[in-house]
Amino acid sequence: MPVTRRNFLIGSSLSIAAGALTPRLAEGQEARTASFARYDDWGAVRREFDLAPDYIHLGLFYLTSHPRPVREAIEKYRRRLDANPFVTVESSLFEEAEKNMPLKTCSSIAHYIGGDANDIALTQNTTTGLSLIYHGLPLRQGDEVLTTVHDHYVHHESIRLATARSGATWRKISLFDSYDSISPDQIVDRIRKGIGPKTRVVGVTWVHSASGVRLPIRRIADVIAEVNVGRDEKDRVLLIVDGVHGIGVEDPKIVAMGCDAFSAGTHKWIFGPRGTGFVWAKPSVWTRMRPLIPTFYANEVFNAWGEEREPEHPRAAWFSPGGFQAFEHHWALPEAFNFHQNIGPSRITARIHELNHQIKEGLARMPNVQLYTPRDESLSAGMACFDVKGMKQQEVVSRLLEQKIIASTTPYRVSYARLACAIVNTPEEVEKTLAAIRRLA
Repeated sequence: MPVTRRNFLIGSSLSIAAGALTPRLAEGQEARTASFARYDDWGAVRREFDLAPDYIHLGLFYLTSHPRPVREAIEKYRRRLDANPFVTVESSLFEEAEKNMPLKTCSSIAHYIGGDANDIALTQNTTTGLSLIYHGLPLRQGDEVLTTVHDHYVHHESIRLATARSGATWRKISLFDSYDSISPDQIVDRIRKGIGPKTRVVGVTWVHSASGVRLPIRRIADVIAEVNVGRDEKDRVLLIVDGVHGIGVEDPKIVAMGCDAFSAGTHKWIFGPRGTGFVWAKPSVWTRMRPLIPTFYANEVFNAWGEEREPEHPRAAWFSPGGFQAFEHHWALPEAFNFHQNIGPSRITARIHELNHQIKEGLARMPNVQLYTPRDESLSAGMACFDVKGMKQQEVVSRLLEQKIIASTTPYRVSYARLACAIVNTPEEVEKTLAAIRRLA
């Protein structure tokens, strides 16, 4: 069956078009850096956000405020959709590669993470991404998924639902017994010892929102590679990572970390449009998986439907959920990655660590405060979790909010108060926050 206007270009043209687009995209990013934005100081970065100026915002990891370039891009695409929705959607999804917005978005993400646009599926959030991964894996009865007690509800629930349907099992292990004695060696050793002959997947979280602990993903990947030596392809162990609280904070080249699949929303530390995210996986992983939701982004799938046959050779584009969506948000996502590139990812990492080091050291010096997040920078990222002795966590957060300091509690069985410094914050705000906690303590 010939495909004309609805020739889904991501499926058939991604290899060529992405290779052509990515350099131009990078050049465009550099041009925008020179022409439209200078972020030489952090005050200039803060002014790009419409944040209420009388609050100290230490909860943007939960849901971001859109910076100016992202706001403007959303509004630009919204105006186009409102003026001519049919033509705008047809020309942006189904026509020339130069105008294909999903392709441009995948290329932008690939440029940021050091990967290939062919290996990226577009999603709405981390939750959707994890579900697509675990339900897409060819788990069999007798297979096991190994995860940890430290992961979030949506990670555990994705595993539970997927294993219940496939007949596989799942098991949780602890990576440490006390926050006072965490070490990378201990974390890696416990994962090594936890893997059994039936283990097919290890699912972990890069940065724990329960405690602020950051895992050594590269070392975990290396030990799993050792386990896989001598295993048949169908029996090899895959490393699945929930990376939402690491990406946008740490080194963005996540492909180099060695995991097999990675899911993240981009409406947190990336400052992307709300309701956007992605999954990256190795090509060998995509080919083993099966999609759950019909896609608009794969030529092979559409052609197979028209020719009444089974589609062949799964790839990332098959897993991007189709249907009509908040297109203006998805299409504006490249501007969030441009924003990070314009500031400089290494500068962002250094700034976030500097501010969070300041707040952790201040909390650690308070006799009536218990700090749980490691002070070791190699084991932490952008959060600080703590208790004020004699006070419930929600009371701490409420009392801070009365002083217009936005904190949060960790949504886990054992809950702590939580602060997260981002690039919109300042050392002066950190000191005001620490002073407020001293008064509580």
